[in-house]
Amino acid sequence: MHPLIFALLLGLGASAAAGTAEVPLKNRLAGHASPYLAMHGADPVAWQEWNAETVARARRENKLLFVSSGYFSCHWCHVMQKESYRNPEIARLLNTYFIPVKVDRELNPALDARLIDFVERTQGYSGWPLNVFVTPEGHPLVGMVYVPPGDFRRILQAVHEQWEQDRDSLVALAREAAAALAASRAGTDPRLPPGIDARLRRALVEQALLQADEFQGGFGDQNKFPMAPQLLALLHAQRRDPHPRLEKFLRLTLDQMARLGLRDHLGGGFFRYTVDPGWRVPHFEKMLYDNALLAEVYFTAADTLGEPRYADIARETLDFMLRELAAGDGAFAASLSAVDERGVEGGYYLWDPAEVRRLVGERDFPVVAAVYDLDGPPELDHGHHLLRPRSLKAVAAELKRPPEEVARIVARARRVLLEARAGRRLPRDGKRLAAWNGLALSALAAGARRPGGERYARAADVLARWLATRLWDGRALARARGPAGPVGHAGLEDYALVARGLLAHGGKQWRAAAADIIAAAWRRFHGPDGFRLDDGALLRYGTARTLVPDGPMPSPAAALMEASLELARRRGDAALARRTRAALNVGLGELERDAFWHASYVPVFAAAVKAP
Repeated sequence: MHPLIFALLLGLGASAAAGTAEVPLKNRLAGHASPYLAMHGADPVAWQEWNAETVARARRENKLLFVSSGYFSCHWCHVMQKESYRNPEIARLLNTYFIPVKVDRELNPALDARLIDFVERTQGYSGWPLNVFVTPEGHPLVGMVYVPPGDFRRILQAVHEQWEQDRDSLVALAREAAAALAASRAGTDPRLPPGIDARLRRALVEQALLQADEFQGGFGDQNKFPMAPQLLALLHAQRRDPHPRLEKFLRLTLDQMARLGLRDHLGGGFFRYTVDPGWRVPHFEKMLYDNALLAEVYFTAADTLGEPRYADIARETLDFMLRELAAGDGAFAASLSAVDERGVEGGYYLWDPAEVRRLVGERDFPVVAAVYDLDGPPELDHGHHLLRPRSLKAVAAELKRPPEEVARIVARARRVLLEARAGRRLPRDGKRLAAWNGLALSALAAGARRPGGERYARAADVLARWLATRLWDGRALARARGPAGPVGHAGLEDYALVARGLLAHGGKQWRAAAADIIAAAWRRFHGPDGFRLDDGALLRYGTARTLVPDGPMPSPAAALMEASLELARRRGDAALARRTRAALNVGLGELERDAFWHASYVPVFAAAVKAP
């Protein structure tokens, strides 16, 4: 870490005097179409939106921007709001010495991704709430995630003091950080090296197995994320080049995610991640993009690994989306909060065994307790989160009950518990986001292609029409739609994932819309310096990348190239295929060295080799 940044985060020094704006800032977020921004509308912090007007004011007043990015279902975002952003003294510091900006990362994902990249590179970690000081000319200076209010107050004072006393050094430091991420020139040669697709598959598998937890599944040894882009790419590699060790790891991971705490065993769907390495205790937010991607993962796994039960899990996930995330107009809402109506994280999903006993009855309770792991003390303060660590067959054998009787008891208990849970309330972020709905369309299309998939086909038809007519106006995509119309900033991920979804759904009408969206994406987001996540220039950092890594969602650059190759294949469009191969044919050395974090590129190379 740069020594000046280190000094800032130590919180050294005291506040210095500063001038105030001619017209005091006022909080502009009350009544915003974004539930996340609207919930900050009553904060004493004078929150502004991220736009040209706000940046211009920072330049006029020569103040740092304090840019805070989060989202509605983020638990620690709520905590920092309660502790710091509603604290009058902290609000006074922010309003006096900075231009405070609130960002809904789900409405401005490109800005958030670039700030995340900056904080990861300078701090070694990132997350939300994401808080970054940005110079008036648009360069990030220093960033952090959640900090307690006492530390946060000292950081604000120290950053302001440094800005007053050593402004030129800070401006130079921020410029250096931006220059470090400057992209190399993109390539123009459409000829891919022979055998590159097989080499990348081998690199991906080798790197994945180095990071794999082959005892508990997943990657890493602390909290566990689904990492759907990596799983999809590894399933593709397994289908092309079967590998016994990889197959064993994939089965273990898919089984652990499906039977333990990452999954909601009553209502279906998956939580964002687990806070432990054993997949038992989830962080309880449910995101549309996770569930859409994991439905696709489990459908793919059913085919690749020959396991029909994985397709059942995928269908249950789609059913959850249709039941609990449907927005009423054919699109899907963004997320369900981790915090229930009482402010309890996970409270909506937690159970007291005595309540379960009362609901299912004395006779059936021993079976229900054994199936849902209700024996013993709960792992959470507010009750048990239902797990399924054992099969029904194993429980039947243990309790000496007929398997069919156990199955009937569990099916009845699930209905009874779901009915009881329906009386609880869980806040929902109703934003309908373009990229996330594009992923949902791809998942519904996968379900529609299978026997009994008619209901998914009908939902896909309505969603495709909504994307192609409500968000796409023939020239540009909207990021989201609210009651008053389009909101947010559409970026590369929106264009790429909407086009991918429309092509997955099929039909000439949707193919034509996908072709127009793909053409617009290449014009807006690709140039001599590589891919841009958005077409704005207010943040002068990470504006173009030759390789865009995967995150919780697939790399938007890889998704655009995947959609482009699929369109080229269907239309016999050799020019589009050549353009895509030329964009792929860049940074191959880095891609091979770091295939795991660019996993979504690997299947694209296999498609590129076969393209016209």
